[in-house]
Amino acid sequence: MDTREQHERGLALRTEMFGREAVEKRMNAFGDFGKPLQHIINAYAYGDVWQRTALPPGTKSLAMVAMMAAAGHGNELRVHLKGALKNGCKPDEIQEILLLVAMYCGIPAANEAHRIAAEEIGVSA
Repeated sequence: MDTREQHERGLALRTEMFGREAVEKRMNAFGDFGKPLQHIINAYAYGDVWQRTALPPGTKSLAMVAMMAAAGHGNELRVHLKGALKNGCKPDEIQEILLLVAMYCGIPAANEAHRIAAEEIGVSA
């Protein structure tokens, strides 16, 4: 498969997970300057790694939520929380992942992640 096919396959999955409007907004955020990065994201992250079948999409989403929370990447956490819900993750599963983040990555990262998750999931903060 060439990278153009991977790009299209990845773009389709990314759009399915996050919605056309959100993907288009992110893809156009940096204009022509950001096109090479968006190609990498579509072709390799979503067109290759996310297409692998050893882990189900929900498990991959929970891993992404944990990594974005632990790294303090709030904007990416928001995106992957939406993807996690779309991939069938339940709020209590997300809560459990964020509790693990608290134990292994620190309370400040987990505090911020809980705040963002409560907003995105629509539960009481």
